[in-house]
Amino acid sequence: MTTPEVSEPRRPAASAPNVLWISTHDINPDLGAYDGVWPGAHYADTPVLDGLAAEGVLYTHAYASAPVCAPSRAAIMTGCHPSAVGTLPMRTKAVPPPEVRLLSEYFRAAGYYVTNNVFADFQVQTPPTAFDKCSTTAHWRDRPDPTMPFFAGFHSSITHESRLYYSPEDFAAETADVAESRRHDPAAAPLPPYYPDTPAYRETWARYGDLVTQMDHWVGGLLDQLDADGLTRDTIVVFWVDHGVGMPRAKRWVNEAGLRVPLIVRWPGVLAPSRRPELVHLLDLAPTILAACGIEVPEHMHGSPLFDARGRHSDPNDAVFGARARIDEQEDDSLTVRDRRYRYIRHAHPDRSGMQHSTYPDRFVTWRELRELAFADADALAKGLPADRLTGPQRAILAPGRPAEELYDHEVDPYELDNLAEDPGHREVLDRLRGRLEDWRRQYADPWPIPEAEMVLEWRPDGVLRPTSAPEVTREAGLLHARCATTGASIGWTTDPPGEVRPPTQVEQVTGAPVDDGRRWQLYTAPVPDPGTPVTFGAWRLGYAPSDEVLLAPTSPTADRTRR
Repeated sequence: MTTPEVSEPRRPAASAPNVLWISTHDINPDLGAYDGVWPGAHYADTPVLDGLAAEGVLYTHAYASAPVCAPSRAAIMTGCHPSAVGTLPMRTKAVPPPEVRLLSEYFRAAGYYVTNNVFADFQVQTPPTAFDKCSTTAHWRDRPDPTMPFFAGFHSSITHESRLYYSPEDFAAETADVAESRRHDPAAAPLPPYYPDTPAYRETWARYGDLVTQMDHWVGGLLDQLDADGLTRDTIVVFWVDHGVGMPRAKRWVNEAGLRVPLIVRWPGVLAPSRRPELVHLLDLAPTILAACGIEVPEHMHGSPLFDARGRHSDPNDAVFGARARIDEQEDDSLTVRDRRYRYIRHAHPDRSGMQHSTYPDRFVTWRELRELAFADADALAKGLPADRLTGPQRAILAPGRPAEELYDHEVDPYELDNLAEDPGHREVLDRLRGRLEDWRRQYADPWPIPEAEMVLEWRPDGVLRPTSAPEVTREAGLLHARCATTGASIGWTTDPPGEVRPPTQVEQVTGAPVDDGRRWQLYTAPVPDPGTPVTFGAWRLGYAPSDEVLLAPTSPTADRTRR
């Protein structure tokens, strides 16, 4: 998407569908609809999402690009592999290539009303051109014209890993809509075999189930509002999750439990209800939803549409890929490829534990207990006694090292317990997947490991953001024309006077949410009719400092630049 000088405003077709974009944190396909294709899904109590799946398309094999939130969400919102555009290290505040935009801007440029409620964790400082509104109250109901199509994002934190470990009082408040009769029984918790069977793990897994049920209730509220507004048949509903459950050997690991997620799409009258087994990258969502809405898919996106505007499906992936780099203070680098049967993993640092110390999760009871049981086994050995607190797969999670390569056969080993990388009978499979991963690495992760420190110095010499050039604004025949000399910049304009800048919350500051000063910035896509009132222009390039603002007085023949 280039910055235009003169063009006609784009208007969506009268039949353009709305988009309701719903996400949550930190869950695997632990929904009732996945019973039979994901171990343990029978434990779930999720009537709303099960109903959504019955009315839409349930993708049984959808995968995140990274096993932690910000890189994964960056992939979804850009349609690009994080390792290829600088967004893989956790919260690195990247400077992507100039052609990269956030998905929401393409919808604004196409005439959609675009909102985000409220989480914005895309590895960049989110520009005010990204959304018409980004706040805890943002809603499709705010659009100025009720016939205007919308792209409305709602993002739940109900299932975030932190909630698993709340105090009993706070957990009860967080799950207030889950009746006692629907609470999950710890005794029946289907613990994966790489977790110790202890009260702490069973209680945490039961809490996980309760949080998923509470989240399901929240989704129901959004669907009820859509129905009450008479918009159900005109709206594509997309439910997705950033990565796997917030427990050891899932979130932060490039294993199946770290990357495999639920994905449901409902489009009444266009997509026939079905279960689809094809391999899906979550970054395929960006080109998919653009294509479905009749918006041109940018060539630079790495994903491929799963279906088109007529609901015709494609099967774009015979393999899916994932990666991780630094996560908080954990310095680690791993790549993985999954085909329809096997997962292959390559570690750059096999001498490092897969469960290095990490200040944030190490305070959680599941992390602490695993370490305490390992210590108890070591203490037993020191006393000449058997080490029997942990099984081999459980002990391997926090072993001081791990194999450089891992290979798992998901047809017989869904929990990835039996590493076949050294098995002569699987040499052909190993070589084939090595080759697939190496081809992908050369295209999307070169160099690897990701040299984050070098990237940061290149992005921000001496720690200073590069500036975005101020827009050049001219008046011609009653129209305001704008352009920006910074390649890749988006231009915005507003007639709202600047208000008091609201200090960002801690979460907003960390995640890079848009700065809120009370103004609504329009995305510049074509010359703007002179409003006859003061109008302000600004420009934003992802990863750069915002431009100086350009204020045009009603009668001024030229633009007066003012710094804000």
